[in-house]
Amino acid sequence: MVEGISGDDGNLYRLFLSTENQESRSIEGAFAFYFKYKFRLHDDVNEVSHIYPYINERVIAIKQSNFDWDNDGIIRIISPSKNGERMAISGDDNWATSTHEITQDDINSSLDIQMIKNKQADIRNNNVVIYLENQYGELLPFYSIPIGGIPKYKYSIGIKPKAPIR
Repeated sequence: MVEGISGDDGNLYRLFLSTENQESRSIEGAFAFYFKYKFRLHDDVNEVSHIYPYINERVIAIKQSNFDWDNDGIIRIISPSKNGERMAISGDDNWATSTHEITQDDINSSLDIQMIKNKQADIRNNNVVIYLENQYGELLPFYSIPIGGIPKYKYSIGIKPKAPIR
C-alpha cells in the first residue's frame, strides 16, 4: 500500500519494501525497478540524483525523455564508453528528448544517469519525469541499485614512448 504524505495531490510519498504488513522490515538483497520515474530533485545543490538502466545486447541506442526539468542543472551519462555525455533537458512544463548511441563497451552493464542541479539557481521542490526507450520504442527499466555495480568510464591515456637518445 502506498499513501501520499504531502503535495497538492498527495503525490509525494515514501515507499519501503518490507516482509511485514505493518512494520518496516528490510528484505535483504531486494531492489526495485521502474519504467517512468516521477520524482522530486533534491533541494540541496550538492546532491546528485542517479538512475541506473541496464543495457542488454539488444540495445544499440537509447532515447531519453524528460518533462518539467525547469533547466535545473544537467543530466549526464557515465558508462564504460561515456564520460559525462549530456542529455537534453526540458524547461518549465515541457518535454525534451535526446538520442544516445550505445557502444559495445556499454553492453551488459548499467548506465549511471546523473541529474546534477544548477548550483547558481535556487530551484526548490522541482518535480520531474524521465523515461528511456530503446531503438524499438520499448521502455527500459531503471534500477534502484546498478546491476553489476556503478559503471566506470574506461579511459585510455595516449602515451607514446620517448624516442631513444642516440
